[in-house]
Amino acid sequence: MRPPRLACLRKLNWGNSACALLLLCVTTAIALPAQTVTTLHSFDSTDGQLPELLVQATNGNLYATTAEAGANGYGTVFKIAPGGTFTLLDSFDATVGEYPYGAPLVQDANGDFYGTLQAGGADLTLCGGSGCGTFFKMTLAGDLTTLYSFCSHSNCTDGTAPLTGLVLGTDGNFYGTTSAGGANCVTDGGCGTVFKITPGGALTTLYSFCSKSDCTDGEFPTSWLIQAPGGVFYGTTFSGGSNCVVDGGCGTVFKITPNGTLTTLYSFCAQSNCTDGSNPRALIQAANGDSYGTTKLGGANNDGTIFKITPGGKPVTVYSFDSTGSGSLSLQATDGNFYGTTHTGGANNAGAVFKMTPGGTVTTVYSFCAQSGCTDGSAPVGLLQDTNGKFYGSTEAGGTSSACTGGCGTTYSLSVGLKPFVETQTTSGKEGAKIGILGQGFSSSSIVKFGGTKATAIVLSGATFITATVPAAALTGSVTVTTAATTLISSQIFKVTPTMTSFAPPSGPVGTTVTIRGTGLKQTTEVTFNGKSATITPDSDTQLTADVPSGATTGKIVVTTKGGSATSATSFTVN
Repeated sequence: MRPPRLACLRKLNWGNSACALLLLCVTTAIALPAQTVTTLHSFDSTDGQLPELLVQATNGNLYATTAEAGANGYGTVFKIAPGGTFTLLDSFDATVGEYPYGAPLVQDANGDFYGTLQAGGADLTLCGGSGCGTFFKMTLAGDLTTLYSFCSHSNCTDGTAPLTGLVLGTDGNFYGTTSAGGANCVTDGGCGTVFKITPGGALTTLYSFCSKSDCTDGEFPTSWLIQAPGGVFYGTTFSGGSNCVVDGGCGTVFKITPNGTLTTLYSFCAQSNCTDGSNPRALIQAANGDSYGTTKLGGANNDGTIFKITPGGKPVTVYSFDSTGSGSLSLQATDGNFYGTTHTGGANNAGAVFKMTPGGTVTTVYSFCAQSGCTDGSAPVGLLQDTNGKFYGSTEAGGTSSACTGGCGTTYSLSVGLKPFVETQTTSGKEGAKIGILGQGFSSSSIVKFGGTKATAIVLSGATFITATVPAAALTGSVTVTTAATTLISSQIFKVTPTMTSFAPPSGPVGTTVTIRGTGLKQTTEVTFNGKSATITPDSDTQLTADVPSGATTGKIVVTTKGGSATSATSFTVN
């Protein structure tokens, strides 16, 4: 029997929807010393209502959407300077798309933003008469263009209702999910898809969920994807999986290759009483390569969990929320701790910001509605750490306006004393790759280094953005930018991925010394001949030697470094 459908695919209002799938309801037992929230803007409905997740742009400003209201009632797009200067850019209409619930904007290398909307589109007769959602582009000035309308294929095999944001892949394309539609479940709303879409709007459906009996591969993906080094994507489905098939499923963690090969890594509620959690939300990637996430239900108290999962592994419960509810992680900050928000709970039952150490100790950083009339906001959603070191976020209620019942929401900043840093727009690349770097106080005299090796080709695009070319002999390590005032260090290690251009001789017996040429070879940790590990001597960044090991057979040579791996184009023949 197919699991009952989960309803409410659109207009998931945190404040009044009984089926708000990502409901965050809690705070924690331990509290930190009080931190001060600075309200940057209070919404009044004309400029939007229910502000969503903020992103830092290359020009130093923060950009986001509101899920509702504005001139047409379908939400708005806005920018806000770190100091609080607010600019309304545009309001969504039915043809561009409606209701960007939970879907943050993504900026590409050209400076344009892209996003998804869960309703609206070219044919408003579809999906209950409100359209099936769109993929859109927005310039820094706020000009909106619809690039794709979902349900453009018969029976909506391309998916409907994209509830989540996009990830910009290392190949320059965007990857995301739709919560419904796809090749399966077409008669009752659909089970969701994973898709790839080009910046020009050419969509490829990579996978349709519920391809297996009883949806053991999962269904209803309501969270964005993350891309790991090597190109593989990871994500979650809110329901489905091999457990709980009668009541809709407990959800899964999956990985999927860029060409659409999906592997279910874990089905939740595999343990008695679902102590491992149930109904997972979005994953975030830690600096060490592990992923962390939260579940809405399950755990020791059936109020949700925080879990971590290694690449290819299964989740380990790090923390079980108590009867006050569950929260959602947003990021790992530069202090190594994880930060997140709860939609309710806290000292005033209006939501909170919390911190979790890598060891799983959870503490409350700030409880909202600490000011009279909740002018500091309530019901927070997500956090961003700006390169100035501060956190920025939105609340979906509260604020100074009386135009909305309970307030229309706010944007705010929160300082916990963290220092400025730089952030690379991608965390890996080959020598010669152009890498965008966000930061503070850049100038034409700024010095950029990759793992201590100076980059000679840099392009300044204002005081907050530099494009630097990964130099020859760059090493895997921190990226630093030295300005007149200080040296800023990257929030994550940058991995210099190797290349293999040739090897010689092309054949030989065991013991033959093979010279391998390429780039990024100085930090080589292993060379294998068709899977057999060899003795190696790294000569330089562009050359190393390896002895054909005992037991080796004809096959490809693989070089592994601290920054990744490279495989030979042809096989080495073992005589």
